[in-house]
Amino acid sequence: MDEKVKVAERETTLEFVREADEALRLPAVPEKIQFPLETKTAEAREQTPAVGQRATRPDGRLHGLGQTKYIDDMAFPGMIHAKIKRAGIAAARIKSIDLSEAEKMPGVMATLIGKEIPVNSFGPSYQDQPLLADDIVRHAGDGVAAVAAVTEQQALYALEKIKVEYEPVKPIFDPLEAMKDDAPRVHEPNSNVYSSKTIKKGDVEKGFAESDHIFEGTFSTQMVEHVPMEPHASIAEWDANERITLHSSLGRITLGRSDMSRVLDMPINRIRIIATIVGGNFGGKNEITQEPILALLAKKTGRPVKGVYTREDEFISSTTRHPFVMEYKTGMSNEGKIMARKVHLICDGGAYCSWSETTLGKACILSAGPYNIENLHVDAYAVYTNKTMTGAMRGFGAPQVCFAYESHMDDIAKELRIDPLEIRLINAFHEGSLSPTGQVLESVVVKDSLLMATERFGWKEWKK
Repeated sequence: MDEKVKVAERETTLEFVREADEALRLPAVPEKIQFPLETKTAEAREQTPAVGQRATRPDGRLHGLGQTKYIDDMAFPGMIHAKIKRAGIAAARIKSIDLSEAEKMPGVMATLIGKEIPVNSFGPSYQDQPLLADDIVRHAGDGVAAVAAVTEQQALYALEKIKVEYEPVKPIFDPLEAMKDDAPRVHEPNSNVYSSKTIKKGDVEKGFAESDHIFEGTFSTQMVEHVPMEPHASIAEWDANERITLHSSLGRITLGRSDMSRVLDMPINRIRIIATIVGGNFGGKNEITQEPILALLAKKTGRPVKGVYTREDEFISSTTRHPFVMEYKTGMSNEGKIMARKVHLICDGGAYCSWSETTLGKACILSAGPYNIENLHVDAYAVYTNKTMTGAMRGFGAPQVCFAYESHMDDIAKELRIDPLEIRLINAFHEGSLSPTGQVLESVVVKDSLLMATERFGWKEWKK
């Protein structure tokens, strides 16, 4: 009897579970947002199966219909909004910050200043950048205080009520002037020159002595803003177990978690960053900006906090491409062969290092161009100024030096009355060439690429 009961219970339970499972199944994705995935199986040893094939973008339909969700499209129950007050002055000491009027504003739920941040410094190379300046302002985009309010507009109104008293100090904007011994120090008492790189190959002075001609030129590039369509944006939320989750447009998650761990002084395994669809990065979202600020405001209020940069925030506080001053001196033979080259690079890092260390190293290595140069000397320096900090951007120093050495080659070709193509073919890397750092180069196609390009756009006919 007992066995029959047990069997009946087992059969009834199984049927019940099946019915419940079926009822709980999520509905299928509506047909209108389904799309086929076209795939092509690559044959053995086929290197480029995509060439000549139609590419499929699984997210293309969502983008085209405007259904893609970015940070600013996301909302959580009880979510509030944060804004950051910028210094608006290039160089100054902060004498006082008065938050009292801002805290009385309607909708304001919390404020934050630099002294409340557990470890108020970060950076991918040097930890020289504060989240919020608490004693010294080094560029106009430095944040000095933050506000969290029920609406974005209330937060912006509250920023206007924050009173900051400054003691202005003399700024320095020219990297050449910043290198002088008597220049104002951006990071007192340290030198404004915070990084240097050198490459030496062969005997430069001997190469110049053996040259028939010596050419010199100075080239410079400007700051370039990333201008992503989506500005920096993140949402911070704590759970009941004191773990922080960030929904963010941040591009480098591992580095972001590491910086967050240091700044918040908490274990990295209690920090979660969920990368969302990013509306443009180009290097400008490769490091944290406001994320720890949002996290601390969220902890203060017990609510999720969203922070979305204004366009003004993007221009005055986010990183830009490094401006460079590049001096070239090149010795040439009558036949158009490079006998020696000396390069002097000055990288304007702005107020903080950010990715200047990496950018300087790449620029130094690439500054000679794709040319065989037996005698080479490169000196490169990264310099602090009281300008918007510079950071990661596509190329990391390559576009700047490429502009310089190719402009220099054109100037030389003109003076020597040699075809600009020919002077490049004479000096271009070939199989087995040595790079400036001594690397033996393989699979070199510089000459082939030049010849193919000139054939495609009709260089010989155009010259006539």
